[in-house]
Amino acid sequence: MIVSSQRVLVQGELVPRTIELADQQIALVAEHHAPGDWDFGNLILLPGIVDIHGDAFERQWMPRPRVFFPIELALLETDRQMLANGITTSYHGLTVSWEPGLRGLEHGQSMIDAVDEIRPQLRCDTRMHLRYEVFALDQVNRLLSWIQSGKVDLIGFNDHLGMIEAQLGNENKAGKYAERSGLTIEGFRRRLMEMKSRAGEVRGKVEQVAALGRERNIPMASHDDETPEMRANYAELGVGICEFPVDEVTARSAMDASSEVVMGSPNVVRGGSHANRMTAIEAIRGGYCSILSSDYFYPSILYAAFRIAAEGVLSLADAWKLVSENPARAAGLADRGRIAPGLRADFVVVDDSHPGHPRVAATITAGEIVYCAEPALLKKAASA
Repeated sequence: MIVSSQRVLVQGELVPRTIELADQQIALVAEHHAPGDWDFGNLILLPGIVDIHGDAFERQWMPRPRVFFPIELALLETDRQMLANGITTSYHGLTVSWEPGLRGLEHGQSMIDAVDEIRPQLRCDTRMHLRYEVFALDQVNRLLSWIQSGKVDLIGFNDHLGMIEAQLGNENKAGKYAERSGLTIEGFRRRLMEMKSRAGEVRGKVEQVAALGRERNIPMASHDDETPEMRANYAELGVGICEFPVDEVTARSAMDASSEVVMGSPNVVRGGSHANRMTAIEAIRGGYCSILSSDYFYPSILYAAFRIAAEGVLSLADAWKLVSENPARAAGLADRGRIAPGLRADFVVVDDSHPGHPRVAATITAGEIVYCAEPALLKKAASA
């Protein structure tokens, strides 16, 4: 298949190119624009988005408290949402916590099994980001078995117990946590206090998981790092990705130590953190954020990159690195994130004719058109 556009992002520039695809890869990038099987005209042809932290699939799985739909249906619907937003590689943030319910071990096992079963039907390259809540002490052996068997592609170390405890005085917040877990509010409090009493066991379990991650050469991330010391402790365990650091000094310390720093695209689109933390666009402007993820809202990642360019914080080429080349590098995926011969043929085609509202016109994964919102393009391709 041959695709072409007047504006293709190659080596930091939007230039006319014609690209030949073969065997799911980019075979040739010609330095001119010539109509091919898919001629995208003046639409922008970009490397596909690599999203290394997204958990919005939970809203397809449990759209209302304690109301679960079949996980296979949820994953297939999520696949369609991601493709429609230009995401061609996704790391599903599967949280396994000390809580039962949505983030309990058995629901996690259901998702692991479901992804294995329906993977041939998924068009986005779907991978597993195990978000390990460090107080999930009784679940560690099962998690280690997932890692050992190759079912985990990225490990994240999370500790939300203290934050949750601090919010239990708010009945509304406490009710939401209880609903997610399937417990009463009082039962949830008892569960939390039981796990808190075992804090002395946490470090050993974290070291055990990190050791297996290093042995298996799996990228690892620490989540919500609160201080440079916390980040340094994780770095000593081989954890090279710093997700959502809470302040500038922690983010800068991570970047200074050659760690990747991930922040959420919703933070950019909304103009600030929903948790009243560091502002992502200022972190990008200051040079202490290297990756953006969809976090909890898939459409945000495309919008964020274009907003950063529109506001003059970075060029579009450099903004796009935050959502494609840099996350691919952090995840150890050397075969994607750029448009060059020999790399995987993953692209997103964007209509930017309406300022502030970029729209995905088409998405290509592994050389196959998997989403198209432009009937005229479909008609032209059928004719070709």
